[in-house]
Amino acid sequence: MKKYALVGEKLGHSCSPLVHSEIFKDFNLDYEYGKIECSIDELKGVIDDLKNGIYSGYNVTIPYKREVMKYLDEISEEALAIGAVNTVAYKDGKAIGYNSDYYGFKDEVIHFNIDVKNKKCFVLGTGGASLAVHKALDDLGGNVLYVSRNPKNDETISYEDLEKENDIFLIVNTTPVGMYPNVGVSPIKKEIAKKAKYVMDVIFNPRQTQILLDADSKMDGFYMLVAQAVKSEEIWQDRKYEGDVSKLVLRIEAKL
Repeated sequence: MKKYALVGEKLGHSCSPLVHSEIFKDFNLDYEYGKIECSIDELKGVIDDLKNGIYSGYNVTIPYKREVMKYLDEISEEALAIGAVNTVAYKDGKAIGYNSDYYGFKDEVIHFNIDVKNKKCFVLGTGGASLAVHKALDDLGGNVLYVSRNPKNDETISYEDLEKENDIFLIVNTTPVGMYPNVGVSPIKKEIAKKAKYVMDVIFNPRQTQILLDADSKMDGFYMLVAQAVKSEEIWQDRKYEGDVSKLVLRIEAKL
C-alpha cells in the first residue's frame, strides 16, 4: 500500500488526511495519508527518512515551504518561479518539488468568478503561501502587491500604506493571523476589510476568520485546500482528476 503524508510544524488542525482519502476513493485507490510533525531542526532528518521508500510523496505546509527546497533533487518550473514547494513526488529515485498551492488558489479565484485583470490586489504576508497566491493573481492579470510589516522591495507596501489606499479590489490574507486557536483577530482593521470589493483568506480553520467576518465574505481557504490536494494527487498518480471539485468540497464538508 502506498503512503503519503503532510509535513509541517503544527498539524493538529489539519483535515488533509480526510481530503486525500476522499480523492483516493474517486481514484479507486487503497492508499494512506498521514501527518508528520517536526521542528525546523528535525526537518532534514525527516526529509531524508521520507526518501527510504516507505512514502511515495508528501505535502509541505507552514513553515517549511521554502526551507524544504534545499533538500530536494529537482524543483519544477512553476515552483522555482514561485520560490516555494508544497508537494514532493518521488520519480526515478529523485525527490521533485512542485507547487500545487498555485493551482489551488487560481482555481478558487476562477470558481468565485473574480476577474482580477488590471485590478489592484493586495496579498497580506510574505510567507510560502503568499508566493503562490501572488503568482496566481499576477498570471490572471492582476496588479499585485505584497503587504508586510517590513517592506523590503518595490513589490511590497506596509500595512500603513494599505490603509491609505482607496482603490482596493481584492485583499488575500496569507498570514496565520486569525487561525485556530488564535481566533478573533485580524491582520488589518475592520474599515480596511470593508473597503475592499473582495476579501479572501487561505485559512480554513476557522472557516470564518475575523477578517472574513469584518468583510462579510465567505471566501475562506477550504476550496483552495481541496483544489490543491487534487493537483497534488494528479502529480503523484500521474492522472487527471475527472470529478467536480465543487462537489468534492461539499462531500468533504459533510464529513467534518
